[in-house]
Amino acid sequence: MAILFKTTISENTAFEMIERSLSGVYQYDGYLNVVSDAGETALSWGPAMHAEEFKAEVSQSLRQTWDAARFWVIYERREDRKDPEGTDIRNAAFRLTRGYSGVIVVTLSLLGKRDSANDLELVFVCFEQDFHRRNFRVRYEGKPIPNPD
Repeated sequence: MAILFKTTISENTAFEMIERSLSGVYQYDGYLNVVSDAGETALSWGPAMHAEEFKAEVSQSLRQTWDAARFWVIYERREDRKDPEGTDIRNAAFRLTRGYSGVIVVTLSLLGKRDSANDLELVFVCFEQDFHRRNFRVRYEGKPIPNPD
């Protein structure tokens, strides 16, 4: 069993990493995925889309998420640590938070077109209530997550 929720970063750190990635010289493919009880929304960084346009779309989605669920826990996923896939982390977060109201799980992936050295993968688990966030962290951070079988 993998430990899925182990590397938290602050909101400021996450936003700085996003800004640095989208303002830098590296070329990325990217996507943003937002999952909630209302459904799923995906945004891909298309070939004709400029970095500033994708950045604006990401900012808008994160603002909307903040308006709905202000208490965030952000996890950084990295290949060099052999972390589970971002989709696995997202799916586990969504499955484990079904008992909490109004949870939104956001996955942002910026994957280098030339290599993976500057990849950025973040999973935001966003709660309406702070006590739900605290409860989630106590129950799941740094602990093995059972398979859904």
